[in-house]
Amino acid sequence: QVQLVESGGGTVQAGGSLRLSCVASGRTFSSYGMGWFRQAPGKEREFVAGINWNGGSTLYEDSVKGRFIISRDHAKNTLYLQMNDLKPEDTAVYYCATSSDFDCRRYGCQRADLHSYWGQGTQVTVSS
Repeated sequence: QVQLVESGGGTVQAGGSLRLSCVASGRTFSSYGMGWFRQAPGKEREFVAGINWNGGSTLYEDSVKGRFIISRDHAKNTLYLQMNDLKPEDTAVYYCATSSDFDCRRYGCQRADLHSYWGQGTQVTVSS
């Protein structure tokens, strides 16, 4: 069993920055692939960024490339999402998730259905 707790959300003006954190319980954190997803009101949950088990492989949704950085710290059992140059369209609830899928662990992955455990989400609001 893995429990995930996100924090770091808030309200910022366009062009600002936030760093989201996701603390994981359980000793298997370091072997899982992990990802960040988001869901805006009235929209489906979408992939934002993914990372493999050791942080050596990352994936990004096209609209966040060059603005967001996903990283992980095994010593702290924590996943991060550094978000820079935020835009109003980034407004959403952000979720972290873990995946024990073989390819997700090796490369990171975008598919939500391959992620087994999810956090409760943290709200990010970007004003124009």
